[in-house]
Amino acid sequence: MEKHEYRRHCASRACHAAPIFPRHRMPSTRWKRLVAFFVLTYAVTWSFFFAVAAFGIPAGSPLGTLLVLAGAFAPSVVALGLTARGEGSSGVRALVSRVVRWRVGARWYLFAAGYIVAVKLAAALVHRLALGEWPRFGHDPWFAIPAAIVFSTPFQAGEEIGWRGYALPRLAERLGLARASVLLGLIWAFWHLPQFFIPESDTYGQSFFVYVMQVTALSVALAWLYARTRGSLLLVMLLHSAVNNAKDVVPSAQPGATHAFDLNASPVAWITVTLLWVCAAYFLVRMPPWRPSVAS
Repeated sequence: MEKHEYRRHCASRACHAAPIFPRHRMPSTRWKRLVAFFVLTYAVTWSFFFAVAAFGIPAGSPLGTLLVLAGAFAPSVVALGLTARGEGSSGVRALVSRVVRWRVGARWYLFAAGYIVAVKLAAALVHRLALGEWPRFGHDPWFAIPAAIVFSTPFQAGEEIGWRGYALPRLAERLGLARASVLLGLIWAFWHLPQFFIPESDTYGQSFFVYVMQVTALSVALAWLYARTRGSLLLVMLLHSAVNNAKDVVPSAQPGATHAFDLNASPVAWITVTLLWVCAAYFLVRMPPWRPSVAS
């Protein structure tokens, strides 16, 4: 075979040979795995959480604590399992490595630790200006809050490896980071629904719809922080921990609330949601374009 004929022959074969991993199938496969992640996460968590609510198991009892923790850690357990199956041990190591990605600017630590405190104190000030009186403040000692945030931060890996580590990059790949942050916020918020029927939960009887608006706005802030810190799950975990442990410096809960599916919420809750969405609007406008390197 002449040299130029051999080249034409090889080029012709290359054109007609099917690639080992067809490009048109890869996004579909990743999307199916993402859907599987959400379905499995909901199934596992809701099975445990609704068991606690339906059977009246005290959340503080050994069995109740075990069930609640198993449900709370489901997002990351499912994410790690799907990653191991689809990407092998190297994919698991890459995902987990973002939990210890700590080399980011000091301002991002300050933002993560102080964001919700700033929002809550601003809500108290708006309450004072609008209604003529200060809202009630929390009773926990202020010096104990930073310690609780630091202690709780590692435990947030139980959710954040799943939500921001696994789900957010895959949603952003298809929708862009801004829209992905809102959609993930809604999914994340509805995942908490069973907690509104567990008497020991701090959301028991509170307005679920107000909660959904709050959590969706927080999801935008978490996505913005995730992008700004090059995919650091550690900083996302810190912000998540701060929300859990510092939100009650100015409590939003409506005392004696019993109807989760109405809009009856305290003035502080409505002011807080409004301020969170003012901030979320800024984050959405300034959200950087999605780059796959952020999640690598």
